[in-house]
Formats: sequence, structure tokens, C-alpha cells
Amino acid sequence: MRETSVGEIARIVGGRLHGSGEDAAVGVTKDSRDDCAGLLYAAIPGSNADGHDFIGTAFEKGAVCALANRVPQGETRPVIVVPDVENAIRTLAAAYRASLSIPVVGITGSVGKTTTKEMTAAVLSQRYRVHKTEKNFNNELGVPLTLLKIEPEDEVSVVEMGISDFGEMTRLAAMARPTMAVYTVIGHSHLEKLRDRQGVFTAKTEMLPFLPENGTVFANGDDDLLRAMACPQKKVFYGVGSGVLRAENIAPEGLSGTRCDIVGLGRRIAVNIPAYGRHMVYAALAGASVGIELGLTDEQIAAGIEGYVPVGRRSNPVKVGDIVLIDDCYNSNPDSVKSAVDSLSILPGRKVCVLGDMLELGEDTRGEHRRVGEYAALNGADVVITAGPLSADISSAAESAGVAARHFADIRALINALPELLQPGDNVLVKASHSMCFDRVSEAIKEMKS
Repeated sequence: MRETSVGEIARIVGGRLHGSGEDAAVGVTKDSRDDCAGLLYAAIPGSNADGHDFIGTAFEKGAVCALANRVPQGETRPVIVVPDVENAIRTLAAAYRASLSIPVVGITGSVGKTTTKEMTAAVLSQRYRVHKTEKNFNNELGVPLTLLKIEPEDEVSVVEMGISDFGEMTRLAAMARPTMAVYTVIGHSHLEKLRDRQGVFTAKTEMLPFLPENGTVFANGDDDLLRAMACPQKKVFYGVGSGVLRAENIAPEGLSGTRCDIVGLGRRIAVNIPAYGRHMVYAALAGASVGIELGLTDEQIAAGIEGYVPVGRRSNPVKVGDIVLIDDCYNSNPDSVKSAVDSLSILPGRKVCVLGDMLELGEDTRGEHRRVGEYAALNGADVVITAGPLSADISSAAESAGVAARHFADIRALINALPELLQPGDNVLVKASHSMCFDRVSEAIKEMKS
């Protein structure tokens, strides 16, 4: 954020200023544990803690002002009082974004948003100073905080945008005003509210009216709903099976990554993707598509893809003793599990899927779990191990399809049984919705094999 006076911030958000408005803020934070020097501290009430209780701490760490619902008793330093702190942050972010003229790439989809964001940023950084979403700050609080971190020197911004209900993308896009959009895949996620894939598509494409008509939409052409998408903007489809930008000569290299040729739009670029999984080919195609649009050379695109660094617990393979652990505990839905199984299937040796509940799948939750179990059995899994009330259907479907399966009532029981379940040479995929805490399973495997 460029330097903005406290008084001007109060005017933008329509707040009542308590104290002096002369000092200027150069950014925003909601965490008093940060270095708050020169920042506006947003006091957000939460389920576990109320940010108002830490206004004094933020000032002591250098905050120039607080944005809050109320002024703490005895506080004389600048506080902007608003009815809704989060809404005020969104208002401030929208105003700041409107003042910028740089390209903004909005990235969304049911699977692979963060991977595609990181890959796109890695590619573009070969030519531009790139701002990108930190971690997974992709919701109605994360997106405005992301926008407010754009610095005057940044030349392009890559913004991840995640939703779980209708209307959310409208609010995100109204703030971010992307000049380009990237769609990864339309899958079976957040179906409790979005009902089905068509609902997911409708909600995700709420972004499109906020793109300029001369903007560009990059979409996975192997996805049937995206392939049929209608919009006034220019469309660039990428994919393995279809698209104007395609991956050819795909050669997986075990855990070290994949080599392929990216072909189309007058280019043929030989690339080395330094990360495990077939899904990484799609991320590389998306990053290359944006790179070509923004004028990068073949050499810059290849270097950017090769410079990609995986983040978090997303398909992160590690050699642990005498097994290979594929730690993919960040999140889970039917599409991401199937993709993980596809990647697992190309590895030599016994393939073990340790899977947990997938949440927010709506009325057909049991059916989605059964289909995942059957898919794993028919696509290379030798053993399926599950824990959690919903994942019992994964195990039963896998067993019915002809593979060995074990189900446990909870993670503790599963962890206790690991020594008898795993064998030397196994490739072990661990995946479940984040709240299932399957990272504990991954850590237990590491401890057992260390």
C-alpha cells in the first residue's frame, strides 16, 4: 500500500476518527504479533480472541492507527471507529486497487488454485516485479489484505480467489477487478451450498463481469464446463487433451518432476517441472499461458517453471526411511483425491492410499466417498486405509472393487496400526480435508521411519 494519511483512510472507509489524522500508514495488519511499524492495525473480533484486546500491543509495536468498532478506555492514539472492521478493510482495499494500473491476474477453481498461483508468479517473476497472495489468503478477508500489500513498485499482481457460496466471488472480484482470470478446474467442492458442478461453475464465473472486455480468460480446456464457457473476453484454453496451448511428450520422472513440451500460440517450449504430480502439468500450462500474454520469451517461461517451489503440504513427496511419503494433507475433495491417485499410480512399488473424510459435499456425500474409493481401487491403489465416519464408504467401495482396505474409527487407531500396515518400498499417499488433521498421520509415519 502506498503511504496514506490516517485522515484519508478515515474518509475512505467512512469512519469516525478519534485522535490525530496526520500520521500516514504504509500497510495493514490484523495480527498484533507482527512488526506493526507504520501499519494500520485492524482490530477484528474472532471466535478465539478479540483484536480489540490487542490494540495497545499494536501501538507499542509501532502501529500508527487502529481500525476498530470502539475506542479502548483511556486510549488517546489514533483510532478510526467503524461499525464493521472487515467491511472497512474491503472498502479500503477496493479504493486502493482502483488507484492501480498494473495487471491483476485472478486465479480460481476447485482444485490447484494455490499451485497455479505460485507457478504463475514464478513465471512472471522472470520479467516483472510480482506481488502474489501469501499462503492461502484467498477469502473475503484474505483478498483485501492481499490487495493492500501491493507496493507501488510492483508491476503485476497474482491474486488467488476462493469461495464456498454464491455471491462471494462477486464481492471478491468487485475488490480485485482482475484484468485477467485463470480457471483451473470446476470440481466437486463446497457442494453443501453450491449444490453441484454447475453451481460451482456459476459461482466461480461471477468473476467475469468484473474483467474488462479487452481482458483475457485462461481456462482448462480439458474441463467440459470451462470449455463451453461463454464470455465477451478473449479466451485462451490450455490442457493435456485440448486447448490452444497444450502439453505434449509428457515424461514423468518419478518424484523429481515431469518434463514436457508446451506447444501452441506459435511456441514450442521444452520445460522441466520440478515438482511431483500430473496436476503440475496443468499449473505449468496456466503459468505459461499468462506469461505468453504478458510478453515473456520462451527462455523466461522455461526458467520460471523450473524455478517453481512447492508450498505447504500439497503433494509433497519425501523419502522417509524405506518408504516414500506423499504428504498431501492440506485439503481434500473428490477431484483432488482422484488427481493424487493418478500421480501415485505412476510410481513403482506398492501404492497405499491413506484417506480421510472429505467435507462440505452436500446431499451426495456418501456417494462421493464411495466413488473415490472405487476410483482408487481401479486406478492403481494396492491398499486403501481410512479413518473418520464418512471415509468408511471409501474403504467399503475400494474393497468391493477388489483391493485390500482397512477402516478405523479415528486417527489414533489408524496411527497405532501403521507399523503393521506399511511395508518397505511402499508409496504412501496421505490425504483428507484439513480439519481431519491427517498431518498427524504424516508426522507419525516420519517418526516411525526415522
